[in-house]
Amino acid sequence: MAVDKEKIKEHIRGILLAIGEDPDREGLRETPDRVARMYEEVFAGISYTNDEIAAMFNKTFEAPKDRNKNDIVLVKDIEAFSYCEHHMAIMYDMNISVAYIPRDRVIGLSKIVRIADMVTRRLQLQERIGADIADVMEKATGSPDIAVIIEAKHSCVTARGIKNRESSTFTTTFKGVFNEEKMQEKLLMMMKK
Repeated sequence: MAVDKEKIKEHIRGILLAIGEDPDREGLRETPDRVARMYEEVFAGISYTNDEIAAMFNKTFEAPKDRNKNDIVLVKDIEAFSYCEHHMAIMYDMNISVAYIPRDRVIGLSKIVRIADMVTRRLQLQERIGADIADVMEKATGSPDIAVIIEAKHSCVTARGIKNRESSTFTTTFKGVFNEEKMQEKLLMMMKK
């Protein structure tokens, strides 16, 4: 489903009126159009299912034959942002780490970052971001052994309501062998380096 930019423009104009602004004043005249174009970009992931994202980014290569069966591939410090589905408020300073244990194939490292980027381009919950990334990674790599760790700030906490600017939210999603305590410890040691 494509973003309906005309409806967004209409509704943003209505929001401006509802908050007491003049949408025809110089600084706001083009705001509905700018917001519509921004929403088309930041919500691009809404148009795709997890299966479709996995198909877009499933380029894999033969895994090294001499690898240990528990060798972990970890991409950490993936910067991202998303929008909370409860307030449409931004989740920012998001840092995502994605790990997997390859089977017969390895995925291109940039594809892991692209998967995280596309999943965050939806109205989301932080917990679902981790679950969606893990789901797409499993489909794209063929490995059931996936871990996703996310830290983020939520503007619905930092900028409104309680206004606690220093709080961060951590979430984990562990699948396969990453449900084992020893594998979680190994992963956390890798992340500290």
